[in-house]
Parts: sequence; structure tokens; C-alpha cells
Amino acid sequence: MYTPKTTLTEEQLAIMNGSKGEVLAKVAETVIRYGDMFGAKRLIPVTHGRGHLVTSFGLSLLKPVYRTMDELIGAGLKVEEGFTMDPRPVDFVNVKCNPLDRLLFSTVLYGKQKDYEEQLKKLGLAGDDAFSCACYFDEMGNVPKKGDILSWAESSAVNYANSVLGARCNRNSGMIDIFGSILGYVPEFGLLTDEGRRAKWKVTVNTTKKPLPQILGSAIGLKVTEDVPYVVGLDKWIGTELTDECKSYLKDFGAATASNGAVGLYHIDKITPEAVELGESLLEEGYKEYVIDDAELERVRNSYPVMWKDPDKKGSLAFIGCPHLSANQLREWSENILNALEKAGRKKVAVRTVLCTAPPVAEEFRKTALYEKLYATGARVTSICPLMYTSNPLTKSRRLMTCSNKLRTYSMARYYTDGEMLDIISGAGSKA
Repeated sequence: MYTPKTTLTEEQLAIMNGSKGEVLAKVAETVIRYGDMFGAKRLIPVTHGRGHLVTSFGLSLLKPVYRTMDELIGAGLKVEEGFTMDPRPVDFVNVKCNPLDRLLFSTVLYGKQKDYEEQLKKLGLAGDDAFSCACYFDEMGNVPKKGDILSWAESSAVNYANSVLGARCNRNSGMIDIFGSILGYVPEFGLLTDEGRRAKWKVTVNTTKKPLPQILGSAIGLKVTEDVPYVVGLDKWIGTELTDECKSYLKDFGAATASNGAVGLYHIDKITPEAVELGESLLEEGYKEYVIDDAELERVRNSYPVMWKDPDKKGSLAFIGCPHLSANQLREWSENILNALEKAGRKKVAVRTVLCTAPPVAEEFRKTALYEKLYATGARVTSICPLMYTSNPLTKSRRLMTCSNKLRTYSMARYYTDGEMLDIISGAGSKA
């Protein structure tokens, strides 16, 4: 029998010892062992009961995951308040594939997708449209409050919840997320503690124009790695109110810090909840400093590798939205594409263009006239995870393009700024 280092309540100890069944006992012991590895002193209740699972894809090789899910289902366990998921991996309607691609996606790669989703429904999946990495969108119905304790794992969602919403969650691994949500407890360490949320870096933004969130986040992630940064000077460019535009900026900024580094929390002076409340007192003694100017952003941008076999060739497929586009971003991108095409004297996009967003956002967008205009250009809207699309080995030889630093980091896609991407899509850029 395992002897935990974590101090447990009588109820928690009883659960680990089997008072509520063998399967929940194994779940509890797993969570407790996880906490022990990181020096947790106790387990604390999950106060935002709606979970979010990072493992959304029915990858054929994930047999241990499916066996575990069957055990949980067999024991009658589930996430009582339901959960959302990361995006599905494929959409053959809006992201068309050739027959060989379809065969690989449907059998070799994600042949278990249908069966896996049936398991998820029994465990508390919040609905058929509950698949988005941006589960914190209002449309997704999974928005924690300041101070809420979560059991999530998706890095960009954890980053956003901690930073923009002021909730508390560690960068957990897959399966730990659902275990914590089912058990109702998570180990208290790291970003769940006041001390763990203090900043080790003061980052000063000293640019002459509004920095692109993807590159600014990349620069900070690469510099601070897994530490917490306190960013000053950004309010000059994005204001001090958490408007939809500001939240979209911070979504993309945060995802870049989380993927180019391993940042689970950042504070933005005068903007994010804890920075507004506590200011620079969040900086711990002996903090390091990092000044970001125009030259530093240019240096970071120029450091990105181009992994195409022939970098001089034209791109063939543009993915926009990783993490998923918010409603206002989807609308803005659509309008910008239409305007860029009109300016270039074109009616159709110059390259295959796919915009990724959450299912309920896409559903509402399809009711608009803007959707009809966008689709007439050949561009498409999907709710897949573009990264999962690139898991297909056949895509490695294709020239994928993105304005997402997250997708650039985790795939062979080539990074372009938003403006460069618009030029390519409209045929106005020399690289198109």
C-alpha cells in the first residue's frame, strides 16, 4: 500500500484506501503520487467543476487511455459538471483530403475517434460542440472565475485561465486533468499557491509600435522558459480594459509564451486581475529583467527556422487560428481577406485558406452574410486542431503556412505575420 507524503484528510485517505471503490482509489492514488512528486502539502477542492481534457483525438496507439476510460465508465465514474475537450483532429468537409490522406486519418491515425467519443459522452462530455482549445470563450460555457481551482491540462487554456481570468491551475498532463475533475481534488503546489504565482521576471515592453502578440509572446517564452513574467509597458498599446480585442490579443500572446517556453501564468501591469490588484508587489525579491524593443522582436522573428524542403517555393495551405479564433477575430479575418482580395483584383484566395474556431462560434458565423461572402472566395472555416492535421506524415512534405507561433513551434509550418499572410492569401505578396 502506498504511503503518501501529502497530508490527507480522513475522507481523502479513505478514498485512496477504497472506501468509494477500487477504481476511484486508483484515481486518488495517481493524483496523490503526482502531488508528491512536486512536493504538494495537501489536496484542495476543485472549485470550478467543469473540466477540460487535452486528449481529444482517437489516436489508434493510445490503447492505455481507452482501457482507463473503460475502467472509469465501468465503475460509474464521471465528471459531474461535465467537461469540454481540445479540438477534433479532422474535418473532411472543410479541410479536404485526397484519398490517401483520408485513409491515413481515418484508420492509421485516428481510427478510434468514434469509439473514443462514445466513451467521452459516458464520462460527461458537455456536448457535440464541446471541442475547442479555447474552452474559456463565452460561447463554450466553460469560463472560470478569479480564484477558482481547476483541473485542466491544455497549455494555452491553462495559461489563459491563470493569467486573464485569475483562476488557478497547474500545467498538468493529459489524464491528470480528468482524474482531478472526477476526484474533485488536486494537489496544491506551483501555480495553485500564492508564492508560485509571484513573478521571477520583470519584462519591459519598449517598442515604437504595437508589438505583434505572437512574436512578443514568443520572445518572452524563449527568455523566461517556465517562470512567471510581470510585463510592463504593454498597456500603452492594448489599453487597460479586458475588452474582446484585448482578450484576443492576450490569448495569442499567452499561447506563444506557453509553446515557445512553458509559461503557465503571466501578469500584465494594469490589465490582468492579479496585476491590477497587487501591482509590482507580485515581483519576488531578486527578480531578473528583460527589455523588449523593436530590434529584439526582429531578432526573435528572424530566428525562426524554415523547415520546407525548398524554402523558395510558394506555400500551399494557410492555417489561421491556433488557438482557435474568437468570434471577433473570425469576423475581422474574414473582412480583411475580402478587402485584401478586392484590393488585389481577385475573387478567389490565392492559396487554400482554413480559419479555425470553436464549434459554437462557427455555427453562429455560418448564419451571417459574411460567411457566404468568405466561402465564395474559397476560404473555409473549421473547428479542427491544425496541429493534429499535421500529425499526418504526408503533410511533412507540404508547404504549410501559419500566423500562429504555437503551430509553428509544434509543426513544420512556416510562420508569417498577419499582414504577410493576408498578402499571400490575396495574391499580393511575392511569396504567394
